[in-house]
Amino acid sequence: MRHRIELPARLGPQFSVRQAASLGVRRGRADAADLARPFHGVRSVSAPDTFRAGVDCYLPRMRPGQRLVGRSAVRLWALPHPDAWHPREALEIAAPQEQSPPRTKGVRGRRLRSTRAQTWRLRGIPVVDPVAAVFSCAHELTVAQLVVMLDALVTDRSNYPGMREVARPRCTLDDVAEHLVDWGRFRGSATVRRALRSAREGVESPKETQTRLAIVEAGLPEPVVQFEVRAGSRLIARVDLAYPEWRIAIEYEGDGHRTDKMQWRRDIARQRELEEQGWIVIRLTQHDLAEPAPFLTRIRSAIAGRSAA
Repeated sequence: MRHRIELPARLGPQFSVRQAASLGVRRGRADAADLARPFHGVRSVSAPDTFRAGVDCYLPRMRPGQRLVGRSAVRLWALPHPDAWHPREALEIAAPQEQSPPRTKGVRGRRLRSTRAQTWRLRGIPVVDPVAAVFSCAHELTVAQLVVMLDALVTDRSNYPGMREVARPRCTLDDVAEHLVDWGRFRGSATVRRALRSAREGVESPKETQTRLAIVEAGLPEPVVQFEVRAGSRLIARVDLAYPEWRIAIEYEGDGHRTDKMQWRRDIARQRELEEQGWIVIRLTQHDLAEPAPFLTRIRSAIAGRSAA
């Protein structure tokens, strides 16, 4: 049996053909069938099956001044994009105005003025700052999708999905508004302006945003985000959405609340204590967001009952 020639350890799991040649690897070995070819001139010991693996495979091709932009930057910053990643999704790479954008299969090359975005390095990967990431993919999003992304961008909640994965710089709605003025007109700028009016700080999950938007779209008053219910100085609960004047709490329950036994017990105890304090607690799941009419009716009825009291 013929054995493959071992590759130099210094090459790592992803490398360019040029890098391999500089370490004495012949072209025949670099073109062997046991190596994947994720991009032109790049080899990998295995085909990339995650977004991060795909980015790592492109790094040997990345030139100085190039950086991730658009939905690729959004994914690297762990911001919620409505479309799940797919292996055939092109990487979006921006080059400075004076450079030609990359043109190769699996890449969408773009140009972006250097002054329009700061460059960050996340685990060695050059990427535009989070605000620029959102702005540069705004043209492919709806207003509601952008509100979800903006809520994630400006949250200060450490338990928001993705916050432990990537430490994003602190950003406020005022910061986003200032960036919007600096950028001026761009594809999607009008959508960002509309979404910015509905974005809120302090949100803890994309589903919480979607719940709030569904409530407002139905013509109901906008609830308060992450309201703290207290008995004197004691904190009883911080509820996802609330109408404090009517003591109505609205809670979105993800799968973790169902599958985690301790969380489930805490939820029951928490709801019991809220009800003892005179609060109506309305809980909903993804099924309710898909078919919102029943839970919206419950909210209307609760408001009507408390308003008449």
